[in-house]
Amino acid sequence: MYSWFIISILGMCFMVPLHFLSVEHLKFQKKYGTDKGNKITGILGLTSGWGFFIFWFGIWLSPQPRLVIPFLQNPSFTVPVINILIPLSHLIISIPFILIGAWFGIGSVRETSLKVAETHKAERIVSTKIYSLIRHPQYVGGIIAHIGISLLLSSLFSLIFTPLVILLNYLIAWKEEKELVKEFGEKYKKYKENVPMLIPKLKKRK
Repeated sequence: MYSWFIISILGMCFMVPLHFLSVEHLKFQKKYGTDKGNKITGILGLTSGWGFFIFWFGIWLSPQPRLVIPFLQNPSFTVPVINILIPLSHLIISIPFILIGAWFGIGSVRETSLKVAETHKAERIVSTKIYSLIRHPQYVGGIIAHIGISLLLSSLFSLIFTPLVILLNYLIAWKEEKELVKEFGEKYKKYKENVPMLIPKLKKRK
């Protein structure tokens, strides 16, 4: 009955090991040479990145029980393109999540470039603007947007599986950092010491 949702969840999980391979740049460069190694990891990066997003999209839109918050159900409207009934209150609550998530995601791409976001091949350590707050703004933005979209579409299973979504994003970030330490050494270690991974630090009052 919920086969599309299950396929989307499994597909998203399957993209994680592909992503792990896509960031092992030094390993592939050593085995196949710099140019060929980078091409292989670039293809793996594009496949895992877009695959992860497509299956994430499937998690939101797959047929599943609707999230019901009794005191927040009326009035509502239907989105003509996808024929989904959206309570107005869900729209109002979800918009801040989606906008904040988009801000994190767009901010991270602007600082690193779309190429880096797609291929997972960093050419330098970025520590400016949004990367001065957290080390993985794109994943934080994705998680925040996930919550907002799940609320917007009243996707109950999608919201319930949020801890798994957080775990998968954490694993990807953890693996990326292992490889970044190998590539950039002490510079990245110092960056890690100064900037939190996923949750910004509250500045202490002086």
